[in-house]
Amino acid sequence: MARRSVRIAFTFMTGASALAMAAAPQAAMAQDAMTAASDAEEDNVIIVTGIRASLQAAADIKRDAQGVVDAISAEDIGKFPDTNLAESLQRITGVSIDRNSGEGSTVTVRGFGPDFNLVLLNGRQMPASGLGGCCEAPASRSFDFANLASEGVAAVEVYKSGRASLPTGGIGSVINIRTPRPLDRPGLQGSVAAKAVKDHTFDGTKITPELSGIVSSTFADDTIGVLLSGSYQRRKASLAQFNAGWREGYLGDENNWGSLGYGPNVENRPDATDTYQIPQNAGYDFTDIDRERFNGQAVLQVAPSDQINATIDYTFSQNTIDARTNSIGVWFNHGDTQSSWTDGPSAGPNFYAEAFGPGKDLAITGAVAANRSINHSLGGNIEWEHPSGMRWELDAHHSTAESKPTSPYGSNIAVGSAIFGVESQAIDFTSDMPVISANMYPGSEIDASNIRPAGNAFRNAYMRNRINEISLKGGYDFDAGFIESLDFGVTYTENKVRSAYGFIQNDTWGGTLTADETPDDLFTINNLPEDLSGMNGANDPSIIPSYFQVDTAGLINLLDSQIGICAGTGAGPGTCLADYTIDRTVNEKTLAPFIQSTHAFDLLAGEAHLRLGMRYEETTINSRAQVPVPTSTAWVGANEIAINYSDNGDFTRLKGSYDNWLPAIDFDMTPIDNVKLRAAYSHTITRPRYDLLQGGLTLAAPIRPDGGTTASAGNPGLLPYKSKNIDASAEWYYDTASYVSVGYFRKKVSNFPVTGVTEGPLYGLTNPAQGRGGELIAEAAAALPAGSNFDEQLAYVAANYPSVIDPVTGGILGQSGDPLVNFRLSQPFNGDRTATLDGWEFAIQHNFWDTGFGAILNYTIVNSDTFYDNTLRYTETQFAITGVSDSANAVLFYDKGPLQARIAYNWRDGFLSGYDTDPYYIESYGQFDASASYEFIPGLTGFVEGINITNADRKGHRRNDQSVFFAAPGYARYAAGVRLNF
Repeated sequence: MARRSVRIAFTFMTGASALAMAAAPQAAMAQDAMTAASDAEEDNVIIVTGIRASLQAAADIKRDAQGVVDAISAEDIGKFPDTNLAESLQRITGVSIDRNSGEGSTVTVRGFGPDFNLVLLNGRQMPASGLGGCCEAPASRSFDFANLASEGVAAVEVYKSGRASLPTGGIGSVINIRTPRPLDRPGLQGSVAAKAVKDHTFDGTKITPELSGIVSSTFADDTIGVLLSGSYQRRKASLAQFNAGWREGYLGDENNWGSLGYGPNVENRPDATDTYQIPQNAGYDFTDIDRERFNGQAVLQVAPSDQINATIDYTFSQNTIDARTNSIGVWFNHGDTQSSWTDGPSAGPNFYAEAFGPGKDLAITGAVAANRSINHSLGGNIEWEHPSGMRWELDAHHSTAESKPTSPYGSNIAVGSAIFGVESQAIDFTSDMPVISANMYPGSEIDASNIRPAGNAFRNAYMRNRINEISLKGGYDFDAGFIESLDFGVTYTENKVRSAYGFIQNDTWGGTLTADETPDDLFTINNLPEDLSGMNGANDPSIIPSYFQVDTAGLINLLDSQIGICAGTGAGPGTCLADYTIDRTVNEKTLAPFIQSTHAFDLLAGEAHLRLGMRYEETTINSRAQVPVPTSTAWVGANEIAINYSDNGDFTRLKGSYDNWLPAIDFDMTPIDNVKLRAAYSHTITRPRYDLLQGGLTLAAPIRPDGGTTASAGNPGLLPYKSKNIDASAEWYYDTASYVSVGYFRKKVSNFPVTGVTEGPLYGLTNPAQGRGGELIAEAAAALPAGSNFDEQLAYVAANYPSVIDPVTGGILGQSGDPLVNFRLSQPFNGDRTATLDGWEFAIQHNFWDTGFGAILNYTIVNSDTFYDNTLRYTETQFAITGVSDSANAVLFYDKGPLQARIAYNWRDGFLSGYDTDPYYIESYGQFDASASYEFIPGLTGFVEGINITNADRKGHRRNDQSVFFAAPGYARYAAGVRLNF
């Protein structure tokens, strides 16, 4: 039996596997909120109401802005176009999104993914936290927009070109979330809204509530203002998905375990130089999601005179997700197989099948990811503007982001069970939804009475990010002359990040309790084709007919009481929270002064502007890490060797530093009326992921019996990515709220981390499969009846040679005379790799006279000089930029009188989403959204929304289109509600 990896799929938590759900569209509205010179423009952002008024303001500010700036604005107080900020941003030219559990989560701008885009709140750098994948310490810098509801947001601005006054960190863009201010709209006003949401669920229709409110008032002749806002959202939804794990990309002339043999059972075998991948495992996942989100904000403003404005604001968000997954699937041993393949040079399987003797498992898994992310931000700002033209601004904030589990078992757990009776299994990859079939031996039918508990894993992750920041900015506005204004300032930022991880794993994949000792009521049988419906292949008559809803908590309690599966934790009874074996801290301190001048002059028939800026940044990094110390190895499964660790970890402390000069130049001119030409040049940086900076040596487990494994260590001396950017655009504003624009961008990026690899032994760890353990397993195979599996052979060794058995894992311990494990130790350093991305952005916004109808169309082309070559063997080192793809949006709207309506189509072309030894591709995807509202009486509006109304599906593959690693049917989501404005 092939022992399954501890990475039991939680891919529903990634953008690749989640359903695409986007809300109603809204046009981009640019706003230069980063300098005091634009304060007058900022006062007008939230005042626009309705689609047409918002588009008019968008066109005006797009024309008047310096540099390339786009945004989404609120149509009215408390009324943002979408309930999710990321889903709103995808309407902007050049912006694409990734989804997590069916909601917009992170953004890609001009081909650069989430880690390359910096998020600000009211101009302040925001911390970010998240627990990432299932099986490692979290390390991403990317901001999760799903944590924030949109009702308390005035605008989201996307700065695509560099600027000296902007904080650094976003090669793709700097995204500024602006919240409303009471003194921007004097008087008493507010909004209250209630919405009912209908989402797809396996157990019938679920209606969940969304409530929001915002109230703003000013006093003392509008010199004091108070604003309070809050929202509550509950969402229950279900996701179904096919998932598959794949072996490495072999060449057709290879013949080893895990590759294709040369027998007659291979149809259209890949040629000697073709690459191909064989499925290692596959299954169907059925996930129920319960998400609860709270957002709140309080703002106090005081303006004792026309020259002084002071603000104190506090923002809170809490996003709790409980995702429970039930899976059924198969694992391959690559023995008695049959298969059929497509043509090369990168071949994919039409089908892959394997037959077994008695004892092969049909895997059944209950998994839970229950986590909470909490964000706090407390800030203060004081502005002083003298009539002479002198300006000063002091701003400071303390902000934190924290993510941790809410389950007593950890952040991500998987409890395995199995029916040990598969006679043969196969996967047909020729349909949209790959079809898994399994034939069972008599007496081993797919029924709860035949299920036995097997292995399990309890992962416990934690991340906290704290930012303390203070900035002092000044400026002077000149009355006349070539220099229009001069701005300068300095910012000090301390960014401290802690990420921790630990796990308990019980490698009892051959089964623990018997089926008779396991209550049947822990497993509720469900109809698999019915819950998987929506894609071609789901109703194939050969598909596995059923899956089980696992009472995960009940099964854990049973196993803990019988065999002590949670004994490896020091957290006390009733919990399986693993102790942290990896605990890392990175502390970044940055000092950044800047100076920027703005010039206005006449050129040809119109006015021109030139902005010259320089920013200097000096950063120091201190990295502290606790990592586990390996003590021994144990051969626990046919294909896996576990690593044992001591109870105490090892602490390391490392330091690094760097500095950068970052110039920025913006130029625009109006050669003829209503036509604007722009050009910009800038340098920008993005800092590496935290795991690349964190010290400490980490070993990858499990080790394969036929080879070694990998190890990794961070490097706090890494320099940031650096990009040299060119932007140019031409815009024609041919009518009120109507324009056409075309833009070109080019980014040449350097300082990409290169992984240096050294090979050799570490910590004296040995490979029992290649030494004494291999001899004992061979003896067991000879002594037992033909066809015995590894677990039976291991039981023979334990009975006859108990001294070689590890009392913790039950595996065969590595001996001092066994061959040493070969580790491939990788550590990042800055190499000479560079990458160039360039592209074009096309947009048109048109209103059809006074009919109320209008349209928005945009298309983005992104090209890269890097690509992944699918025809190279997996051992070849490759380099490619991920996330690069074209995208498009089309919106048709109506806004006249009390009625507003929109229908929108959003499309993203296929792209390389990532790679390890082999690539991952997300296939092209498009979806339709629609919304409508009607104002019954002034201030009272009813509205309806439809998200993904055509049930668009998502899919991803590896080297070949038929090497599918996920496929997910899409489901529509509908909502209806009322909004009262006053």
